Amino acid sequence: MKLIIDTDAATLTVHHGPDESQSAHQVHDLYSKPAFEAISHAWLKVGWNQKYPYAFSWMGRPIIQIPEDIVRMQEVIYQVQPDVIIETGVAHGGSLVFYASLCKALDKGRVIGIDIEIRPHNRRAIESHALFPWITLIEGSSTAQSTLQQVQALVRPDERVLVVLDSCHTREHVRAELEAYHHLVSPASYIVATDGSMRDLHDVPRGRPEWKEDNPCSAAYEFASAHPEFTIERPAWPFNESELSQNITHWPDAWLRRREEEPNAALGAAYIAESNRSQSA
Repeated sequence: MKLIIDTDAATLTVHHGPDESQSAHQVHDLYSKPAFEAISHAWLKVGWNQKYPYAFSWMGRPIIQIPEDIVRMQEVIYQVQPDVIIETGVAHGGSLVFYASLCKALDKGRVIGIDIEIRPHNRRAIESHALFPWITLIEGSSTAQSTLQQVQALVRPDERVLVVLDSCHTREHVRAELEAYHHLVSPASYIVATDGSMRDLHDVPRGRPEWKEDNPCSAAYEFASAHPEFTIERPAWPFNESELSQNITHWPDAWLRRREEEPNAALGAAYIAESNRSQSA
């Protein structure tokens, strides 16, 4: 695909083919929604290759996310009001501190961070942070039974839980994490398979060809097919005065929402209601 931006004519021309002379093409107003979406997609790829997500921190700790995804996660946390936020993948601890700051602001919730290796300098920085009282660290493989037992012991049955998967991003590992943690997710809450943009980054200089198929999005779709109680559902924007409708995100198709009523339970309730009507007739 080729994009041609003409600022004089205020147009964006999109060529859908390797040869500009032979490809089908579309011409958009440069200041239109389709142009914005096409440019944003290209911007995400170039930005990732330039390590743009590595240019941000939250309250002193590197967060390695773009501002769009940070703000959208804040919207979801405010909506869901979780008692526990579980994240696999700690790195520098920026996202844990981010979640903890929201928990403090909401006067509700706490954070569990899991990583196969928490490097000593990162552990020291997280444990000395002012928001560490809201954070519990677990070092171990996110899919190991011993790790899962530790997490399970920290979550009470009546608590609302949101899970974020941000460790190893191979399809196999994300699929295993989805199977390991989905049962902890509360109805109307989410398990989030982050960094699915790998499928779009397979052809950039820092990318890898195998990412086209080997990515969190593939794992999310496989999981959703096997678990009808979950649906891939981008959270609605709570405020929007624009014509736009798509996130600018490195987390496409990431949001797996647990239905408020399990499919089997819904069928059972319908059967009971129908039986009651038959008996009263």
